[in-house]
Amino acid sequence: MRLRLDHGRYAHRVSFRRPARPAAQTRSVPPRSQYDNLVHPRTVKKPPVQVEAEKDLVVEDPSSGFVGAVVRCEKDVVHLEDRFGRVKGYPLGPGFWVEGRPVTLVRPRAAAPVAPTRSASGSTYVAGARARVAREGRVYVEGKHDAELVEKVWGHDLRIEGVVVEPLHGVDDLPGIVREFRPASGRRLGVLVDHLVGGSKESRIAAQVTGAHALVVGHPYIDIWQAVKPSVVGIRAWPTVPRGEDWKTGVCRRLGWEDDTGYVWAQRILARVRTWTDLEPELIGRVEELIDFVTAD
Repeated sequence: MRLRLDHGRYAHRVSFRRPARPAAQTRSVPPRSQYDNLVHPRTVKKPPVQVEAEKDLVVEDPSSGFVGAVVRCEKDVVHLEDRFGRVKGYPLGPGFWVEGRPVTLVRPRAAAPVAPTRSASGSTYVAGARARVAREGRVYVEGKHDAELVEKVWGHDLRIEGVVVEPLHGVDDLPGIVREFRPASGRRLGVLVDHLVGGSKESRIAAQVTGAHALVVGHPYIDIWQAVKPSVVGIRAWPTVPRGEDWKTGVCRRLGWEDDTGYVWAQRILARVRTWTDLEPELIGRVEELIDFVTAD
């Protein structure tokens, strides 16, 4: 198309040409840019934060509106208790709210074992210590149950000091044991006797063998069972058993326990003893006295 422009005397001709048609595009797709897949961080949906379902953590289930504190966490289930005492179980995973934000509840991590600082007897626990070579001195206790109780509470101390505890199967055997042992300096003998009270047979035998290198002490209880505090085994007091009746059997009968005294001792009494605080002071003092006597140079 041509356009004539008249400006006075002169006329200028301006030509407008249609743009050339672009060349036919090829059907091949151009390569993608490395920036094509970039998405603004605000548009990315972040997964809920994982929170360990520790005890007393307050959690909300938004689907039901139930709010409660964690009371326990099992393998795949968390139990929540609300302020009215109602407990509900929920599967662990997403779908919970904590402090107003969505979270995924997971099982708490197992706590790393803490090395003990005190032994069961209350003494300083020596970690990694190897048992000392046994001394020539010995401690005898009256009966298997006595030996098991002493080992459970004072076992760490005895191994550190190298003291061996052996059961005495009857106080009547004590004079013969002392003669055979032949106590001397560096070879001391300590003996723990049940029911050592004035005027008893046990007290007379103890007086015969006690010397500079042999010490016989005892507690006032009929049996070592009584040296365990009643509250530890879940009773108010040890029952009174008439003289002439087997004491252990009578205790089991009056408390409604099993008639197997070995089972009762192992499961109902010894298993519940944890430290020296579970024992009566009259026993604690005598055992400590014997250990000090035997280990004295």
